[in-house]
Amino acid sequence: MKQIEYRKILAAVNEHVNSEISARFAIQLAKEAGCGLCLCFVAEKNLPEDSLRLAEEAANRLFHRAKQLDVPVEIILAHGDPVDEIQKLVSSENIDIVFAATRHEDIEKRFFQGTTARRLSLSLSCSVALVRVVHMGRIHPGKILVPLKAGIRRIQEKAYITSMLARSFDSGVYLLHSTRPLMRFFHGELHLTPDEWETKIPKDISDFINCLDEYGIAHEKKLLPGKTGRNITIEAAARRHDLIIMGASERGLLNSIFKGNPVEEVLRDTPCNLIILKLRHEDT
Repeated sequence: MKQIEYRKILAAVNEHVNSEISARFAIQLAKEAGCGLCLCFVAEKNLPEDSLRLAEEAANRLFHRAKQLDVPVEIILAHGDPVDEIQKLVSSENIDIVFAATRHEDIEKRFFQGTTARRLSLSLSCSVALVRVVHMGRIHPGKILVPLKAGIRRIQEKAYITSMLARSFDSGVYLLHSTRPLMRFFHGELHLTPDEWETKIPKDISDFINCLDEYGIAHEKKLLPGKTGRNITIEAAARRHDLIIMGASERGLLNSIFKGNPVEEVLRDTPCNLIILKLRHEDT
C-alpha cells in the first residue's frame, strides 16, 4: 500500500472558540504527520473590531502552540468571503486538508444548506475536516470512535487521519459497524468473537482495518444491528468516547430526505466532539 502523505494543512480561525479547538486538532495532525500548518483568518466585511481582536489573539495562541510542538507554521490574514479566500489559499499553498469548525446554525439547518461548512465541503478541491465541538475540555481524546459502513471511499486517507490523530493523542481506537437487524424483533447487541467478526465485515472495511494495522494502531471492533446514526450516538454516550471520526455522507439530497442522513443525525445529537471528513485523495 502506498501511504498517504500530507505536506500542508490549513486551519480556518475566527473569533469563535470552536475554531480554536478545531485548529488544535489540525496542529496535532500536523505534528504527527510531520507537515506544515497554515493558520488562516478571513476578515469579512464590516467585522466588528472586537471580533477581529479575538481572532488575532486566537491565531497567536495557536501559532505559539504549534511552535512548541516544532510544527512549521504561518499565519495568513485575508479579507473577503471565507470560502472564496480559503479556496484561493488551497490552490496557492498546495493545501492537502482544511480544518474548519461547524457553527451552531449548522446544526439547525437541515443538510447544512447555505452554511459555510457545506460550502467548504462542496467547493474545495482538497480534503475537508469539519469539527463540531461539544466538550471544550476534551481536546486530548483518550477514546476515538470510528463508525464504518460498507462502501467506504478514500480508505487510505481516512485510515491515515485516524492513525495520525490516535498516535498524536495516544488514543484508543474503537471501530463500530452498524448493520441491519438480523431479525425484526431483535433489540439487543450482537456480540461477535474476533473470528466471527472477520467473517461478517465487508471487504472495504477489512481493507480499512488492514491500513490501521500497517500504521501499528491497536483497535477494538464492534458490530451493532440497527439504525446507523442512533447506534453511533448511543455507543459514544454509553462508552464515554471523547471523539467521533466519520466520513461525510455520500447520499444525495433527495435520498437523504426519504431515508435520513446519519451524518446529520450524529451532528445534531453527538454527545462528544465530532470530526466529519470529506476526503479527496484517491486510493492507490
